[in-house]
Amino acid sequence: MSENNILKDGIQLYKDGEYSKSLAFFLSLPSDASVDKMEVAYFLGLCYAKLENYDEALLFLEQVVTSGSQLERVLQCRFLLAVIYALSGRRRLADFELNKLLETGYMTSSVYAAIAFIAWEQKDIDKCLAYYEKSLEKDPQNVSSLNGLGYVLASTNKDLTRALSLCKQAVENSPKSAACLDSLGYVYYKLGLYDDALSYLSQAEKIDGENTEIARHIQAVEKAGH
Repeated sequence: MSENNILKDGIQLYKDGEYSKSLAFFLSLPSDASVDKMEVAYFLGLCYAKLENYDEALLFLEQVVTSGSQLERVLQCRFLLAVIYALSGRRRLADFELNKLLETGYMTSSVYAAIAFIAWEQKDIDKCLAYYEKSLEKDPQNVSSLNGLGYVLASTNKDLTRALSLCKQAVENSPKSAACLDSLGYVYYKLGLYDDALSYLSQAEKIDGENTEIARHIQAVEKAGH
């Protein structure tokens, strides 16, 4: 049986969104199976990332990056490494991976959005705004950048009108995103429209009830409304 035939069931499970089953498939492959080890590492890394098991994801994604084979996959895995590092607070490592991507010319909308997010976490507002703008130049419908730029503009009181427009677009494109609903609610709060703010923030809380930032925004609205 060819390598492609051996792996095709696991790959199809991943494409179907069956990440746990896909992971189990790739983990169950015999150690002596005649398959491309980097192909297996690639899908193991993707599955672990989708399942938010980031420590395991890092192990396999780093294997793909250091292998240097299949440039497009190396770039994709390097980007995922950057995102995972950013989410887990390892910002220097995230910066390193993103800068490596920029050096290769891999300047996608998502890369710019990730750089903007890290800059925001590092309180570098000018860099954050600049990279969100770059991201939207590449892809005007990038939800992360619509939402991120809108939230930053609102947080810094730079342009509440544009912030509202951007966050509305983000919610239109991703109506079940707690992050987008939270940002739109926060913009309404900054505009003094507390009923609208509470409406969207409540929707966000129903989706992500453990999110402390959403809870903090709701408290701010309730306090301001009294």
